[in-house]
Amino acid sequence: MIAALFPMKKLRRNSKFLLFGTILLLGVMVVFHEMDLTEELGLNPYIDDNGWWRAMVDKVFSEDHQTDPVKVSNAWRSNYTPPTWKPEFKGRANLHAFEDWCGTSTAALRKNGHFPLYPHTRTTVKKLAVNPKWSNYGLRIFGYLHPHTDGEFSIAVSSEDNSEFWLSTDDSPLNVKLLAWVGKTGTEWAVPGEFDKYASQTSGPIKLSSQRRYFFEVLYVQDDKGTGHVEVAWKLLNQDFGFTIIDSKHISLYASESGLLPSDVSTIPQTAASHHHIPSKQPGATADMLREEPRDTFYRVPLVSSNFLKGVLADCSYKPSYTLKGVRVPRYQGIHMVRLSYIYPNDYTRLTHMESDETCIYQEHPSDMKTNGFSKYIIPDGPEEKSTTDFAKPLQDEEEASDLTGTKSVPNDEKDHVVRRKKSVSDDKEDFPVRKKKSLLDDAEYFPVRRRKSVLDDKEDFPVRRKKSMLDDKEYFPVRRRKSVLDDKEVFPVRKRKSVFDDKKDFGFQRRRSVFDDNEDFGFRRRRSVRNDEEEFDAEADQKEVWPGLRNNPLFPDTYSRKHLREKEIEKNMPLQLDLKMSTPTAKVVTRGRMRKKRSEDKLQVINWNDTFQVSYQDLQALQSDQVNFGCNLVGNVQLSSSEALPLVKAFMDKLEAKHPGLFRLGRVINVVKRVDEVRGSRYLLELEVIDSSGKLLRLSQYIYNLNRSGRRRRRDTTVKELKPPPLLCNPMGFQWNPAATVHIIVPVKNQARWVQQLITEMERLFKETQDTNFNLIITDYSSSDMDVKKALEKSSLYRYDYLKLSGNFERSAGLQAGVDLVKEKHSIVFLCDLHLHFPSNIIDAIRTHCVEGYMAFAPVVMRLDCGAAPYDARGFWEVQGFGLLGIYKSDLEAVGGMNTKEFKDTWGGEDWELLDRILEGGLDVERIYLRNFYHNFHSKRGMWVT
Repeated sequence: MIAALFPMKKLRRNSKFLLFGTILLLGVMVVFHEMDLTEELGLNPYIDDNGWWRAMVDKVFSEDHQTDPVKVSNAWRSNYTPPTWKPEFKGRANLHAFEDWCGTSTAALRKNGHFPLYPHTRTTVKKLAVNPKWSNYGLRIFGYLHPHTDGEFSIAVSSEDNSEFWLSTDDSPLNVKLLAWVGKTGTEWAVPGEFDKYASQTSGPIKLSSQRRYFFEVLYVQDDKGTGHVEVAWKLLNQDFGFTIIDSKHISLYASESGLLPSDVSTIPQTAASHHHIPSKQPGATADMLREEPRDTFYRVPLVSSNFLKGVLADCSYKPSYTLKGVRVPRYQGIHMVRLSYIYPNDYTRLTHMESDETCIYQEHPSDMKTNGFSKYIIPDGPEEKSTTDFAKPLQDEEEASDLTGTKSVPNDEKDHVVRRKKSVSDDKEDFPVRKKKSLLDDAEYFPVRRRKSVLDDKEDFPVRRKKSMLDDKEYFPVRRRKSVLDDKEVFPVRKRKSVFDDKKDFGFQRRRSVFDDNEDFGFRRRRSVRNDEEEFDAEADQKEVWPGLRNNPLFPDTYSRKHLREKEIEKNMPLQLDLKMSTPTAKVVTRGRMRKKRSEDKLQVINWNDTFQVSYQDLQALQSDQVNFGCNLVGNVQLSSSEALPLVKAFMDKLEAKHPGLFRLGRVINVVKRVDEVRGSRYLLELEVIDSSGKLLRLSQYIYNLNRSGRRRRRDTTVKELKPPPLLCNPMGFQWNPAATVHIIVPVKNQARWVQQLITEMERLFKETQDTNFNLIITDYSSSDMDVKKALEKSSLYRYDYLKLSGNFERSAGLQAGVDLVKEKHSIVFLCDLHLHFPSNIIDAIRTHCVEGYMAFAPVVMRLDCGAAPYDARGFWEVQGFGLLGIYKSDLEAVGGMNTKEFKDTWGGEDWELLDRILEGGLDVERIYLRNFYHNFHSKRGMWVT
């Protein structure tokens, strides 16, 4: 029975088919299950046109290129605690003001680092219609909405500039949705009470109940123009009443904030309106500095042990010629003695996105380049390199002038211009028309004229004009003449003057068409000149030059008009001149002994699509000087050429290979920093990514010295190409950075709760990203009354911090010195810092790398952001004059006397320059580098350091 049902022999023979059938059945079941699952998720391909596979692709793409919105939202959703609502909250709504912030869109408000938790002002408002009469601010109004009846409502908003109205489906801020708004780009606005200018201003039907309260939120931004207003109104649908402002009867507070400190943020709701995800770096950002760069994360790569670097280069003493030990530096003049370091490869600290018409990297002004072209940078190709294709002509029916008049045409390889000949005393102030005396034969047939060879023989032939004869008014007749030896030569045309009795008759010969032959057709086309569009003649000036006997003479009624037309005809046949000195074509108008420059906009341009040229490589940043240009705050670091950096790297790697054969090989060059010393030799910091024999990536970060070759300078033989000698590399004894040095960031504060909290948050981020336990935050607090700074530090996740409470008025110098005195270890680094900063993740490593005890301090250049700018759009300028951000070993700071606390007591400003003077007098070098992604946030000084 069993054998009949399961014939094992047949199954064994057909096992392949059985296996195939099983796989096919499983595949069908998987597909069916997947389709059933997609219907449950709302991704049915028959319902969604994109298909379930499109949704899956989009999900994968979003995971690769964006932060998961669920993770972003959970960060603030998980901390939500419903507040306790009280009936006495009715009649008002919460209003938070974010002052001194530029922008016209609500997106600009979200860029504010203090939004939404740290507003400048917390107050209340009794109706949803506000007109602060202020500028450069943003508002956040929130609370509860209490409908007066059940039904379907429509809610509208109006403002100048942009605004948004969000409403929750219940009393929870977590469920808000955007219902109405005025614009998104910052250019939209509406007058008070105008609710139908944009379709987005009015919401659709919303069903509300009078038995419930609904959380709402209004966002509003005002720039420095206009008076500013925002109002929210509502109406019941299917009613004749219009929109009415939502007043105190229908709103209530979210929470009471009276008596709270600025640091108390537990009562501030966080919603989808205030937490739109904004990436820290945008792939399509206009600032090149925002792009990912190996320098930014190189601190994560483990260092090569210093034992492998010993003995690679010979030791040498480090005594740069530019140090000023023992030299008296005039007060505040040290800033002019500090030099910039050269950087390789390009770190893109040049703020090209901020360059418009004002830039200092070019030798000429950009507006001059737009006007005069880029001739300084263009090398025109020679005649043999240009295309033989003719210029594109303005008119399609042109023919060569030589076909019409027998004159020579100028070839293209002469740049399509007639070369101006040498001026002669016989010229009538211009070399276009050649005038000759009139003869009795002027009215006769055109004939060859024998003339002496002139400088014009190699130029284009010009029409010859002769003086009027008594026969001019007679009938034209053929002249019999003897055959000349010139008959086989080129005919030089002689123009005849038209007679007043000539009634446009054709006497059997052809003559050159004139401008007054508008109605004649001689069967040929005259070459059109680029001077066809000429400016009008000055009629009064021309009349003054006409012989008085011919003006208004009844016997010669058209003498003056024909004279005018004749001069115009000459002008039309003038060739363009080539200015040999300027190499720019110019056109001139000749008017009876005068020259009038033709306006450039009236020229008919000749287009040459085949005009090619060459360029020489313009590395403009490499041409910059290492001297600090205090009038230029957009350029960034001076660039070191690859022709200098790469041979130096190769020479060092050859030395390393000779010391440790096969142990290390070069991966890539991350960073090379050069400090120029033209007398003794330049110092270099080499930061290289190397690969050891096991394939592990390592970081090599070493200072080396490239000595200048000594001896008498021999006279250079220009006939023999000299080979560049190899660099003389050595190890500067004592000049190496300490990777284990502790960095103490010292910040004095007073009554700056918003900024202090942001500073603590920045330090928490640095520790989380670097896991560096060798940096310490020191805050010296002048008894702040707006927050408990010590408590905020205790609640933070910082690994190390110190707090010192001071009394009295704020003094920056005394506050910094008090923080320095807290540091017990003299061989650690103190970084004198400011409060309003955004730090790059490699800031601690950069301070260590560029501070060398006994030799060098570090003064990075910070970028000061514009009003309304955020770190991820990097709009601003480099603070080239400030030296208040300074890293230095404590032992070196004590050696130069520390901070000047006696002279700078009640004010700040100038203490950084005074300290720099003493540092240079102490013989220390100061490394000056534009540090990527190091920002000073925009802030107003209004109300700062309140005593």
